[in-house]
Amino acid sequence: MQLQNAYYHFTLESDLHERDIKHVFTLFYAAGVEPLLVKGWASARPYPEPGMRVYGDIDLCVRPEQHESALRVMKSPECNRYNVDLVYDELGKLANRSFDELYARSQPVKLDEVAVRISSPEDHLRIQCLHLLKHGAWRPLWLCDVGAAVENRPADFDWELCLGRDKPQADWIACTIGLAHQLLGAEVEDTPVAERARRLPRWLVPAVLKQWEKPCAADHHPSELMANTLRNRTGLLEALRDRWPDPIQATVWMGGPFNELPRLPFQLGYYQAQAVRFLAGLARTQ
Repeated sequence: MQLQNAYYHFTLESDLHERDIKHVFTLFYAAGVEPLLVKGWASARPYPEPGMRVYGDIDLCVRPEQHESALRVMKSPECNRYNVDLVYDELGKLANRSFDELYARSQPVKLDEVAVRISSPEDHLRIQCLHLLKHGAWRPLWLCDVGAAVENRPADFDWELCLGRDKPQADWIACTIGLAHQLLGAEVEDTPVAERARRLPRWLVPAVLKQWEKPCAADHHPSELMANTLRNRTGLLEALRDRWPDPIQATVWMGGPFNELPRLPFQLGYYQAQAVRFLAGLARTQ
């Protein structure tokens, strides 16, 4: 009964979110801004029914020259009540795609009378995989999105475009699809990554399951800014421990391969890089 009630609740929420998306896109279009929607509603589309995939924020990419106009729209009284985020800086750099590339391959999808532009299936699966890895794969729903996207991809899906020319990144994507196969049972036999999906690094699945032991976002972010910890001079050891990176996140941020070698060098490298970045920022504020 609880699951059934949750399904009904999320189905109603989906209708409300679609109404919000239409309103937001109308406001952006009126300001001469052409946004591209990623994740969220776009991730929910491959699911069999709308109540099966929960989402909240409206994540948008815009052209760099339209960034200021987009911010003005977001701050307007008509738009600031919606949870709108501009995410191109994060996704574009990580996915190694320019906005023009993403937009040229994007496709408009009709929400009643409003055309909502979403990224191509190839770009979207790539973004989903790399976003999951960048955040340490701590949320199971992200892996469900990957599995749904793989199983419901169009017949003309271009795997070469999705995987890209960067061999380490292509292997990261293949391994993420492998996680969906091994942990969720996603069908991958008719894909070019099937062999890799069956043969993942031995540390990868345990690392994901370890992340899933803490299902809340707050469990994966320090409870206090390091500057405040240093100012109060309490809880320093705990703060340092909370910032130790998981092996997935560290490997991706350091650009390392998903092989059988220990992850400790990447974790140390990432930890050191973050410490240097923090100290440099601290020095600028003095």
